[in-house]
Order: sequence, then structure tokens, then C-alpha cells
Amino acid sequence: MFANYAKHYQTGAPMPTELVAKINKAGTFGQGFATTEQLGASLLDMAWHTLATDARIADVDQFEADALHRYRVDYALVPPRYRTSYFAHIWGSAYAAGYYAYLWTAVLRDDAFYWFKEHGGMTRENGQRYRDMILSRGGTLEMDAMYRAFRGRDPSVEPLLIERGLKAAPKTSK
Repeated sequence: MFANYAKHYQTGAPMPTELVAKINKAGTFGQGFATTEQLGASLLDMAWHTLATDARIADVDQFEADALHRYRVDYALVPPRYRTSYFAHIWGSAYAAGYYAYLWTAVLRDDAFYWFKEHGGMTRENGQRYRDMILSRGGTLEMDAMYRAFRGRDPSVEPLLIERGLKAAPKTSK
């Protein structure tokens, strides 16, 4: 699809594949760091929002350290994107566990995108199937059930890891 748009303005020649590969590679630069810091913030956010309502935390820094250790994302070189002491917008609004939602949405987006890749791309038929099974349903069914019916399985994190350059794409036989 990119080749339809990335053409030389005078000759109409498509962008060289080597340049396309460089652009794609540059798009994944730093994704290990970015994903880890977002994951740390997400899990820290979830740790706070899954505490019992009567829980009393005496030492916020220790709570953070323990939570990050428990989730195995306690990397000094990759701290969470936000820390409790200045992540104020999660406390005074309906934003609870918002960073987790960002990450989960990315998993769903990339996994759904791979369904299209696996089924011939952005065709009218594929778009209609997505429309019929997801978009037109609104809140009439449980979202996870609609997604499973569309995808044919539970969501997978694999496409997100591939898109972020954190995992190699499987080899295809063509």
C-alpha cells in the first residue's frame, strides 16, 4: 500500500525498497525503552488501583519499588514514565489504570491489523466483515466476545511485539 503513495514526484518511480526498509527500521528505534517505561507506569498504576480500599501505604517509594519488582519491571535505566508523586491526573478523575488501557488498546489494534494482513489486506470484503462484526454492534455484545468472533481467537501480543521491532516477524513461504 505504501508503494501506491511513495513515488518520485517527477518520474513516478516507487521509493527504493532499501529506503523503505530503513524508514521501517527507524520507526522501531527505542521501542524497547518506550515499551518498558510504559509497561512500568501501567503496572504501577494498576498496583495502586487494585489495592483494597482500606489499604494504608506508609511509604510510597517503597510501594513503587515493591510493585515494580513484583511485576519484574524494576530497571534503573528504564524507570516508569510517571511516578506516583507527580502522576496526579490519575487520582482526581476517571482515569484509573489509563496507561494499562493504552497498552491493551495497542495490542488489540496490532492484532486486528494482522487479521487484515493474514486475509488479503484492506479489501471491501474484509472491511465489511470488520464493520459487521465490530463497528455496527456498538455496545450490544461484550467487547471481548465480539473481538474473539472477529479474530477467531483471543488477542495476541505477538503482533504488537513485531510492529515495535521487539520480535522478528515469522517467515512466510511465498
